[in-house]
Amino acid sequence: MPNPSTKPSLLHEVNDHVAVRMTIIFGSIWCVYAFLVFSLIPLAAPGWQNTLLYISNCIQLVALPALMVGNAVLSRGTDRRAAEDHAALLEILNDVRSEVAELKTVTDDLARKTNEAASRTPSEVVSFSDEAVINVTENGAHAAPAAKT
Repeated sequence: MPNPSTKPSLLHEVNDHVAVRMTIIFGSIWCVYAFLVFSLIPLAAPGWQNTLLYISNCIQLVALPALMVGNAVLSRGTDRRAAEDHAALLEILNDVRSEVAELKTVTDDLARKTNEAASRTPSEVVSFSDEAVINVTENGAHAAPAAKT
């Protein structure tokens, strides 16, 4: 298999160009119409049937390899794009995996803290700041200023 990093020679470029052009021409509807007309010539001139059969065989012998080479040349670009897309998708997959791992860590930490908070005994005194202390028992449901130390 040729090395894709090396620059193709002029001969390779010309061969690839000819193969692609032949593939495009043989793949057109106009070529279908031309071959349809060509196949109907023996009806108008039956004496030419053997010559037309020979020409038809020659066209087939040239067209089949030309179409195969043209398709191979055209598929190189598709293969290169597929390889680039694959590399990009693998990079995205690795990013997603790292994000999911980070989210799992955050979720596990949140669950652990929630479980710790749920397992603690309730406090009777809650302090929101250094200024106010609230007693949450039934006897002292009002706010009292905190003692300054």
